[in-house]
Amino acid sequence: MTLYTSTVVVPRRRPGVWAKLGESTLFALGLPVLLLVVWGVWGTLAPGKFFPGPLTILDAFVRTWVGPAFLTDVLPSLGRLLLGIVLSVVIGVAAGTVIGRVRWLRDLTTPVLEFFRAIPPPALIPIIAVLIGATDSMKVVVIVAGAIWPVLLNTIDGVKATDAVMQETARSFSLSTRNRIRYLILPAASPRIMAGVRQTLSIALILMVISEMFYSSSGLGYRIVFFQRNYLIAEMWSGIVLLGLVGVLLAAVFGFVERRVLRWYHGTREVERG
Repeated sequence: MTLYTSTVVVPRRRPGVWAKLGESTLFALGLPVLLLVVWGVWGTLAPGKFFPGPLTILDAFVRTWVGPAFLTDVLPSLGRLLLGIVLSVVIGVAAGTVIGRVRWLRDLTTPVLEFFRAIPPPALIPIIAVLIGATDSMKVVVIVAGAIWPVLLNTIDGVKATDAVMQETARSFSLSTRNRIRYLILPAASPRIMAGVRQTLSIALILMVISEMFYSSSGLGYRIVFFQRNYLIAEMWSGIVLLGLVGVLLAAVFGFVERRVLRWYHGTREVERG
């Protein structure tokens, strides 16, 4: 007599959209809320002039940035930041594609690119101010001068690493250079390009602040230095908090765009892991 046993598999219910949203929100806000609570307790028990509590900074944030300063300082800074990011990405991808595809041009420009990449962009501010003038264009050029390198170098590496078999296949089908770049080279290099863009965002935000600390009478960087020099500590911290919120917003927008652009890439990785 033969006994047969079977295992009954009960399918697990997948969490709903709202459950996933609530879980991700809890993970995203849990640590910041905990840090704010610890900061508030510490500020109450051991108050310090240079480390005010969260409520004090919140009050200074509202008084400082909710009003005319948002139009005269915040919006112009964000405009220069976005323009610098767009120019860095466009110029970096375009130049990186050309350099990455032409071997002799890549060998010719590599030493020059490594030289200029090693120069800290803040050191170029006096030179750029002399050449262009102390204008908004100078601040944008400073942002581009430092933020372009991750995109440019990652694009060169990504284009150079495009699969040779796929390129030969594209040539055998008589695809034009434009179509090869559009449908083969740029998609293949897009993971590295997006990794470079992620670094560009943080560098651009830093350079936006630094560029406004020199030859400027407005902007986030100028206001933070002004508050620091006049011992307006709560207002200074409110400016730092605002910069952090801008960074979080940029990261959220980039994550949304990256998931759309690299949807095929993440799908391939999931299939390989499965």
